[in-house]
Amino acid sequence: MHQRSQVLQLTEQLVEIDSTTPNDNGCQLVIANRLKAIGFEIRHLKFGDVDNIWAEHGTDGPLFCFAGHTDVVPAGNEESWTHPPFQPTVIDGCLYGRGTADMKGALAAMVIAAENFVNSNPNHQGKLAFLITSDEEGPAIDGTVRVIKWLRDNETIVDWCLVGEPTSSTHCGDVIKNGRRGSLSCHMICHGVQGHVAYPEKAINPIHAVLSALSELTNTEWDKGNEYFPATSMQISNFQSGTGATNVIPGSAEISFNFRFSTEVTADELKNQVVSIFEKHNLTYSLDWNLSGEPFLTHEGVLVEVTKESIFSVTGIKPTLSTSGGTSDGRFIAPLGTQVIELGPINSSIHKIDEHVLIEDLDLLSKIYTKIITRLLS
Repeated sequence: MHQRSQVLQLTEQLVEIDSTTPNDNGCQLVIANRLKAIGFEIRHLKFGDVDNIWAEHGTDGPLFCFAGHTDVVPAGNEESWTHPPFQPTVIDGCLYGRGTADMKGALAAMVIAAENFVNSNPNHQGKLAFLITSDEEGPAIDGTVRVIKWLRDNETIVDWCLVGEPTSSTHCGDVIKNGRRGSLSCHMICHGVQGHVAYPEKAINPIHAVLSALSELTNTEWDKGNEYFPATSMQISNFQSGTGATNVIPGSAEISFNFRFSTEVTADELKNQVVSIFEKHNLTYSLDWNLSGEPFLTHEGVLVEVTKESIFSVTGIKPTLSTSGGTSDGRFIAPLGTQVIELGPINSSIHKIDEHVLIEDLDLLSKIYTKIITRLLS
C-alpha cells in the first residue's frame, strides 16, 4: 500500500469536494484553515458569486505568490468514469479523480510546501502569499482578474508568481511555462438577403459571399513568431447558417474564429487586418470581439533560474521553457510587472475522463515548491 503522504491526503480531501466551476463548495476554507494555522493572514474576497482568497505571511521585502484555482471542469457522464470523479481512488501509484492534475494536486503541494517552509523559517525574509480563485475554468470575470484589481488598489506589489497549472509533459518538472500566447475571439455575422434558391437574383447568399474572405483569413500569415512564441494561428471554430430547408437561401451566416497570437502582433493589429480583408471582399457584416488575454513572457531571470535549479536538485531533470498551450490566469498577473511562471504535474489526462496524477509527482512537486520558496525568501 502506498504511504499516504500529507500531500496525498490533502489532495484527496480537495478532490472529494465537487467544485465544478464556478463553485468552490468549501475547498478554499480547507486551504485557508491550513494556512491560518501557520500564521497566514487570510482575506476572503467574494466578487459576484465567485470565492477568492488572498493569504499572506511575512512583513516586508519581496513577495512570492502561489496562484491557483479550486474550480474544476464538469465531470461529464459520470458513468463513463472507471471510478466516481469525486471519489479519489488510488490505483497503481496514481490518484484518480476530477481535479487531481488540474489543479488540486498542485494546490495541495503548495500548501504543504508553505507549511514546511514556514515551520522551518518562521521569521523568513520577504512575504509568501497565495492567490486562489474558483473562476479559472469558467468565464474568469470575478476571479483572479478582480483580485489583481484589489491588489492594485491596496498597492500590493507581487515580485514573483508561480501558477500551479499542469505543465509537465512526460516527467514531473520537465517543462516550465514562462509565458502564454494571447487569445482573441470574434463572432462574425455576414448579412445577406433571404430568398428562394430558384430565384438567386432576388437574394444575396451570405455563405457564397463570405467563403472567399474566410479562405483568405485561413491562408494569411499573421507573423512569423519569435524565439519564444510560435507564429500566430487563426482557427475557425463555428459556422452556422441556413433554415434547415434545402430551397431557401439564408439571410445570414454566423462564424466564430479565434487567434492565438504571439508578441509579434497586437490585438488591434489583428482586428484591423481582419476588417481590411472583409472590406476588400465587399461584405456586409458585424463583428463582436473578445480579448480574453494578452500574450505575456517572463524572460530568464531570478524566478526562472531558481525554478530550474530547484527542479534539477529534486529530480535531476533540466527543464525546458515553453509558451505553448492555452491561456491561464498568469495573463492577469503578468501586467503587474510580476515575473510569472507555471509549473505543475503531467497534463496528459487534464479535462478527460479518468483524470489522474502520479502520487510520486505530488511529493516531488511539494519538494520543488519548497526549494523555490527557500531560495527566494531565506
